[in-house]
Amino acid sequence: MTLRLVFMGTPDFAVPTLRALHGAGHEIAAVYTQPPRPAGRRGLETVPSPVESEARRLGLEVRSPVSLKGAEEQAAFAALGADVAVVVAYGLLLPRPILEAPRFGALNGHGSLLPRWRGAAPIQRAIEAGDPVTGMMVMGMEAGLDTGPVALTREVAIGETDTAREVHDRLSAASAELMVEAMAGLEAGTLRFERQDAIAARTGREVAYAAKIEKGEAAVDWSRPGSEIARRINAFSPFPGAWTLLGGERLKLLRAVFEAGSGEPGTALDDGLLIAAGEGAVRLLEVQKAGGKPAAAADFLRGTPVPAGRRLGA
Repeated sequence: MTLRLVFMGTPDFAVPTLRALHGAGHEIAAVYTQPPRPAGRRGLETVPSPVESEARRLGLEVRSPVSLKGAEEQAAFAALGADVAVVVAYGLLLPRPILEAPRFGALNGHGSLLPRWRGAAPIQRAIEAGDPVTGMMVMGMEAGLDTGPVALTREVAIGETDTAREVHDRLSAASAELMVEAMAGLEAGTLRFERQDAIAARTGREVAYAAKIEKGEAAVDWSRPGSEIARRINAFSPFPGAWTLLGGERLKLLRAVFEAGSGEPGTALDDGLLIAAGEGAVRLLEVQKAGGKPAAAADFLRGTPVPAGRRLGA
């Protein structure tokens, strides 16, 4: 037995799940994704989402409404007669009529260990907070923000120098595997759910909200503790990209690690990009000049020496 699905997703994070569900033989009645976005400096061209591109490659129907709040869109969704909606990083609010239209409701793939890190930026906030582990969860969707009961969990370790992109990719792969497993559980009638308050009581995880990242957060304040700075650099890599000034030009910081050291915050403590912070120091491991490509510290320093005593920042 296969299920009749509606898939709802937008960025590259969701593509492996769409591909896996299609490969598992499920009938995908339609793929919902956000509309194409302007691209290029002038924004005269539009680019389809990664999910739309994959759906068209697979020969699937694509729908990209601006909103699902209208009665006409809700009726069109219900007319698909889906067994379940699978939602992975879709990016649009799902009103109650959408959530309730499929026979089994809607299942969401969420990249955190709920109830910790509900919200917009769970991967980045987990790294920024220094969590040693995060995870992928399949949960039943409710009207609240990431409050639904959880069916399946896959834990993913966060290394000391892991960036958001690396954790993103591991969670994306886990999402694909878990959602195929969830569909098998639905088919067999064996998929079971646990409410998040019970998970919190069992694990000690408290509710935390992963607020959207604001551009102003990306500028490095060297007076902050070095451990905090290093985590934020890794959390914001590659986007929006933490940055500092070097010689009056922005330098994007893509990977870092906390080390011992002391000195005036923002000052290079050696010739290898060890920068003093408010507490300890930050070793910059990967950087990117404006208009340049990402470079390991050693490669960057061959063309742009940063000797001990040089100041970074405003």
